[in-house]
Amino acid sequence: MAFNEKQPTNRDHSHANRKHSHHHHGRRIGAWGATAQRLAQAGAKIAIFDRDGDKGSALAKSIGGQFYPVDVTDEQSVAHALDEAEKAHGVARVLINCAGIGAAAKTVGRGEPHPLNLFKKVIEVNLIGSFNCLRLAAAKMLAADMVGEERGLIINTASIAAFDGQIGQVAYAASKGGIAGMTLPVARDLADKQIRCMTIAPGLFLTPLLMGLPEEARESLGRSVPHPHRLGDPSEYALLAEQIILNPMLNGETIRLDGALRMAPR
Repeated sequence: MAFNEKQPTNRDHSHANRKHSHHHHGRRIGAWGATAQRLAQAGAKIAIFDRDGDKGSALAKSIGGQFYPVDVTDEQSVAHALDEAEKAHGVARVLINCAGIGAAAKTVGRGEPHPLNLFKKVIEVNLIGSFNCLRLAAAKMLAADMVGEERGLIINTASIAAFDGQIGQVAYAASKGGIAGMTLPVARDLADKQIRCMTIAPGLFLTPLLMGLPEEARESLGRSVPHPHRLGDPSEYALLAEQIILNPMLNGETIRLDGALRMAPR
């Protein structure tokens, strides 16, 4: 996304990259969708990168944005989409990474070691995919003119599993821990280029997966959150993303968005 050169609080161009995440708007799409909608309403030009062509293109059309089919783990796929989005909107000022897949497997389960290919796949999509997108987007941002004190911003999505990984979450926790861990060094790498890097670590949110559970089960999960005593809404992720965009002093940090939840082992 590009900030308007005359008014830093008006957004012009944002890439929302997702594969699987939290949701909003009738609880049918994820945090990526809620964020794209919120920023579009604020005046941003949106480009959505996704492997799911149906949802991604439908959302892009509804908000007047662009959609590009992308495999976040493929360098050429991401580079091509960035080039095409730049032709449509100009240099992106903000990249929001929401790519994520999960896997349930113990380090050793029923006497068998964790499938290595499964571990690699989760790391490849969640961690390497996020880094692939941010490195290519950051290089593009160098061509952008300064707006106020900066050229651009990268927001990654981790999870409280990065800190409170549960039994059977070793691959997912490792991937999200890697995202949290790279936040500060990426911010330091890009500081002299006036590009910020932040990470949001959501807790329990109303995902499409959770919406498939009985209402009683959802309410039970929500009661585990200290305050507010409920599941998070994807619009709250979107709100935090916008607040990060607007506050230039936020840099190099991971923000937990979890209502003070600390996950138990199970």
